[in-house]
Amino acid sequence: MSADLFRNRLSGLLSRWSHSPDNAITGGKNRPVLEDFADLSPTGKIIGKLEALHACLRLAGVVVWVPLSVGFEALLLPIPGVLKIRWTRVIWGVLCRLLDLDIKMIGQPVGTVGGKKGRARGERPIIYVANHSSWLDIPVLGTKIYSVFVAKGDIERWPIMGLVSKIGRTIFVSRNRSTTGRERDEMITRLATGDNLILFPEGTSSDGSRVLPFMSTFFAIAKLPRLPKNAPALDMPSYPAGLTPLIQPISLVYDRLEGLPVTRTNRAVFAWYGDMDLGPHVWQFLKRRNKRATILMHPPLAPEDFPSRKALANAAWSAVAYGAAALRQNSDTVSGWQPLDSRATADAQNTGAECPAQKSISVVA
Repeated sequence: MSADLFRNRLSGLLSRWSHSPDNAITGGKNRPVLEDFADLSPTGKIIGKLEALHACLRLAGVVVWVPLSVGFEALLLPIPGVLKIRWTRVIWGVLCRLLDLDIKMIGQPVGTVGGKKGRARGERPIIYVANHSSWLDIPVLGTKIYSVFVAKGDIERWPIMGLVSKIGRTIFVSRNRSTTGRERDEMITRLATGDNLILFPEGTSSDGSRVLPFMSTFFAIAKLPRLPKNAPALDMPSYPAGLTPLIQPISLVYDRLEGLPVTRTNRAVFAWYGDMDLGPHVWQFLKRRNKRATILMHPPLAPEDFPSRKALANAAWSAVAYGAAALRQNSDTVSGWQPLDSRATADAQNTGAECPAQKSISVVA
């Protein structure tokens, strides 16, 4: 290939790249660009060094805090009661402060701290279902909600986050069908004996610009299969009478960065998905300041009000997608959601739309 031909092709490629909104935002299908080109001016170099210094200080704080707090949590594990559940919220809360991540909550969780005494008082267990765009979702939700997480088994091997999750009694699940029954039974037992759970029914993280369809299999622990009359009982745990779990949908959006609204161009500072490397993503996140996540708690859904797991999953997805879309508009007033037509929400999921029009309850931020 001649030099002139090579230069012409390269020029055409760069021209198409610069005019492609998707590539300009994501840096390709799975590797988003986390920041603009470095400013090589004297002022830019000074700012870059200050950002790196802040990131180092925050990382040092995390490295000191996690072993101390997790060590204390380990001492609390054998002690009966809910103190270990309360302390887990403190661990996540301090971690978010060290990350310079503020959290704004609209609405309230319907679940309490739980525990065996709570179940004895007739408090129904709660399964919180949320959209998932980042490793940050775990400390953000863990700061505000008394619960344990259901996470993929890979997280157990992560540095820092894996340690905190393990000591925080996270339920790790795999894609291995041979372990599905055991993992399902553990979740049902934990719900029946006092824990609330947080699930990410998308099954993976996204770029934060939309909510992926919810997989109905995640709702199997909320809506157990109905057995025919005179059929033998299933060899699995069950819930005491009147204590089947409620589903509370949660919309989670990262909406402020360095005091300004988050846009599509800088959403990758928060979102971690595809084949993005974790280390560089964490470092770039630590260098940024004044970050905020907003949580919108929707009205709970009773599984018995829905004819199937799929209908329940569709209703939960519609609530989460509706709320996330509203939060991404950076509005000061957001409306809560109530289910309308399960067929309409299913159609929206299948077409990739945000969600159909819904009846709503105003919730002022």
